[in-house]
Amino acid sequence: MGKEKSLNEKLSAAEMGKLWATYMGNSMSIQVLTYYLLHTDDSDIKKVLTDALHLSESMVKEIEKIFLQEEFPIPIGFGKEDVNLSAPRLFSDEFYLYYLKYTGKAGLSLYSIAVPIVIRQDVREFFSYCLNSTKNLLIEVNNVLNMKGLLIKAPTIPAPKKVKFIKEHNYLNGFLGDVRNLHCLEIAHLFDNIENDVTSKALLIGFSQIAKSEKVKDFFIKGRNITNRHIENCSKKLHKDHLPSPSLLDHLVSTTTYSPFSDKLMVFHKIDMFSMKVRSYANSISVNGRKDLATMYSRFLIDVSLFVEDGMNIMIDNNWMERPPETVDRDHLASDKFI
Repeated sequence: MGKEKSLNEKLSAAEMGKLWATYMGNSMSIQVLTYYLLHTDDSDIKKVLTDALHLSESMVKEIEKIFLQEEFPIPIGFGKEDVNLSAPRLFSDEFYLYYLKYTGKAGLSLYSIAVPIVIRQDVREFFSYCLNSTKNLLIEVNNVLNMKGLLIKAPTIPAPKKVKFIKEHNYLNGFLGDVRNLHCLEIAHLFDNIENDVTSKALLIGFSQIAKSEKVKDFFIKGRNITNRHIENCSKKLHKDHLPSPSLLDHLVSTTTYSPFSDKLMVFHKIDMFSMKVRSYANSISVNGRKDLATMYSRFLIDVSLFVEDGMNIMIDNNWMERPPETVDRDHLASDKFI
């Protein structure tokens, strides 16, 4: 009864926006994962990829159902025209696991924000399903990584012997004076950002090899260089305290220059994932207690924002960028009355 009633409620802007973003991202994922599955030898990795593909397909199908009920236009998103399944292998099998962890964390972020702001029962249940299913997929990915000896674990530090309080203002120092060692939350976010960025860099290396347009190729090379600089800066912070950092995954990219993906798909993919970096770096600032780290992440945010803007301009120039649902321009409507 409650669910039937919810279907009579109009979608809110939050519900429209989150459903639209989820549709776009997962319609892209279906094409990428379908291609990956054709170039997988390891049976354990193939199962995880299959589970991820089925999850993306189920999300897209459910959103289409909701949109059709609302007479909401189905986004074009991405389809078979954006993937060449006969293209040769671009990445090694183990890269797929790191890729699923990288993109799964982005999905988890999207769905966890959606759950508290969507109200309609069917939409709320849908995002709860997305959240729980993505969480389970990430657990599966970590289990397979661990089973194969590929899991990169965050550094360990000694447990404190007693509770301590911060009494000196130099606790915030980062550039001058007595600079304290990293605390556990700072370590966690440095590690997580490097883990994301080493996967992002490998993806950018692959995309830069296969892009058809020179402008798109230059865009990916710029993103690769930005990402490499971020990896180096974060790693230095860990290494200064004699802590390890995740290794690069560059060697997991093949030497092919034959593209399995459209330039449109690849540019959208990197805009989407760099947008996640904005949230990740901002989260890192929020738990940080040192001025040098805050300054570093602030610079990262500028790098990422400018890169995303470049990507958006490429999408717009090529008529690739679909517009998200927008509110009514009341000023324009008012001015039309006098035309």
